[in-house]
Amino acid sequence: MALIQVALIWVVYGVVVALLALVAAIFVYVYQSPRERSATVTIVSIFAITSLLATVLLLPVDVALVSSTTSSKLGQRKEWATQQKVDDILLTLKIVYYTLFSLDALLCLVVLPFTYFWYEDYDEVATEEGTQTIRKRLWGAFKYTIAFILLVVILFLVGFFVPVARDRSGGHYDLDFFKNLLTENHGERSLTFSLGLLMTIGTLIYVIYTGAGLALLPVALIKSAPAISAPTLTATTASELERNRERQHQLEGRNLGSDGSLPTKDRRELDALVREERTLVRRERLAAEASGENHSFLMKAWMKTEAIFRPIKLIGGLLLILVAIFIWVSMLLTGIDKAKNSICKSHCGYVLGHIQIFNPLNWILVKSAKVFPIDYVLFLLLVLLFFASSVVGIATVGIRFLWLKIFTIRKGHTSPQALLMATVMLILIALAINYSMAMMVAPQYSHYGPQTFCDHPLRHPGEQPNCTDHPNHIRPCSEVTDNPAAKNVCTPSVISTFLDWVTVNFSFFGVVDFWAQFVFLAVFLIVFITSLFRTPKLDEYQLDQDAEEDEEEGLLASTGRRFGATWQDITGRASKRTPAHRDEDDEDE
Repeated sequence: MALIQVALIWVVYGVVVALLALVAAIFVYVYQSPRERSATVTIVSIFAITSLLATVLLLPVDVALVSSTTSSKLGQRKEWATQQKVDDILLTLKIVYYTLFSLDALLCLVVLPFTYFWYEDYDEVATEEGTQTIRKRLWGAFKYTIAFILLVVILFLVGFFVPVARDRSGGHYDLDFFKNLLTENHGERSLTFSLGLLMTIGTLIYVIYTGAGLALLPVALIKSAPAISAPTLTATTASELERNRERQHQLEGRNLGSDGSLPTKDRRELDALVREERTLVRRERLAAEASGENHSFLMKAWMKTEAIFRPIKLIGGLLLILVAIFIWVSMLLTGIDKAKNSICKSHCGYVLGHIQIFNPLNWILVKSAKVFPIDYVLFLLLVLLFFASSVVGIATVGIRFLWLKIFTIRKGHTSPQALLMATVMLILIALAINYSMAMMVAPQYSHYGPQTFCDHPLRHPGEQPNCTDHPNHIRPCSEVTDNPAAKNVCTPSVISTFLDWVTVNFSFFGVVDFWAQFVFLAVFLIVFITSLFRTPKLDEYQLDQDAEEDEEEGLLASTGRRFGATWQDITGRASKRTPAHRDEDDEDE
């Protein structure tokens, strides 16, 4: 029975990962620009997004497996749950977690940068002529990725030798809970430091993008109905374009018999009409794209689905507003509880020994965890909400360096470079979501799930407490307890132990990550209130902006050529194929 239960939990996780791959594929295909689609970028982005979502959604599996070893009704371990069996479950989870975390780190720091340079190094003309081979592209991408590989090595070396919390006498550091967290394993310490640093960087991104996106997503659904439909916009643009060209013909015909020079007034009007014609032509093309022309079947199906479900978006937006406020209140209550009642405050990253302020979302997840996979479905929806909010935040704010916008993320208009950079940001945000879910949104659920222990006094030393006739003595498991029976029954989840390792061994990360949650709540509140009263942009204006952006080269669009020029300056050798040669080829054509 135990083997069947464990196998069923893993099967559910496998099905969810398959669904996540579908979600990642839909996200990539919806946001990619059809004219610049790259197979390598598409595959790597889908794999990376699937990996980051699979990492976050391993938490309910973790909770379900450790909770399956106990009976929440009796507060005892089940007969089959020997310590060896429990250790085997924890070891399996640990291997899966470390594999996924390491994979996410490598994707973020090595694979995605390599893919970025691989795409940038592509030269269509040189490839057709045979002067740019796959081997040369691989070397060109690798030589720029060396810096990122060195960064990974430096991170692990720093984590290997950096001192951790030790010799903290007094206070609460004599408790077994903290003694177990003060790890002495240098390999685990290195991984803990590296992921803790990435998680802290991700938290800073999470605060801005996910905080704003969580407020904007419900409002965007409510205000998503376009002011003018795509067919109507196409017809209106065609009519305006026809009138524009007719007026140009009139002006040119009026001065047909003269010496060819137009009066100053007519010349100014004609110049204005030419500029307007250029804008209308761009708008007509983008309106056609909005209608589904030149798009893949998947993109057309997505547009049709959006149009069909557009009337119920209002109801969905209103429900999401309630859900977002509910999450906000739950996180605020946990934050206040940790800030007020943490047993060691900033010395251990505000680890909370006992939950003293009621968290409604945490309570719902703990109760639903008694019947797997109800809690998994709820947690899946919660994670997808945070993921969608992050995407909305990135699309709204854009990929920026300080005040400079580097790339924009828009449906059907995202370049491969922007997609790769957005994927890196989403991986870092996913690490931050792991912390937020386990430490703020649902701390009791993430640490012990529905596990309980019997707090009834023992009749004989060494026996297991029995609360069959004393249900009022059953207590929920917590990080710190004085009852020795809890140590023999309660098993913390692997992810909660790992996060506690980070916050206790490197308390700076814990302090930054904790107080950043309050900034997240403030960003949500400010953006939410502002978005309720902010007038949305007109669709025609947005189309014109898209058209202008399509014609302008992005800030990093020529990164490959810039890196190539830098490499030539360093080596002192010019490329075999110089810009002058390309200009001569263009003239010959």
